[in-house]
Amino acid sequence: MLGKTFEEMMDRFRNVVFAEDFDMIVAIANGGLVPAGILNQKLNIEIQLLRIGLRDEYQNPKYDTPQLLSSVGFDCKDKTILLVDDRVKTGATLRFAVDLLQGAKQIKTFAVNGKADYALYDEDCFRFFWII
Repeated sequence: MLGKTFEEMMDRFRNVVFAEDFDMIVAIANGGLVPAGILNQKLNIEIQLLRIGLRDEYQNPKYDTPQLLSSVGFDCKDKTILLVDDRVKTGATLRFAVDLLQGAKQIKTFAVNGKADYALYDEDCFRFFWII
């Protein structure tokens, strides 16, 4: 599985333009942690974590459906949220996360790779530079 260079990917992060003003970034752990941190350098807003599991470390399904691994420990009511994950394959995890964030004013999705409101790439799977 080929990867993208650090410089190439960071250039895409720097050049992404958001149409909304977000109140909060919500990272889907574990994959969304690094991209959310990079985006937070750009947006400088509150960042929260949703621990959701679906796949194992080899990207094989671990559960039949996404599972909430710890409770939602923040209030999203009436907030405009940027929901961040690393890759979107089926969209099941993003849909599950959106359902968990009911009460938010607006939710926009971000993925490094895959179909989302904002995505750096929409290609076959490739290796991210932060994966060891």
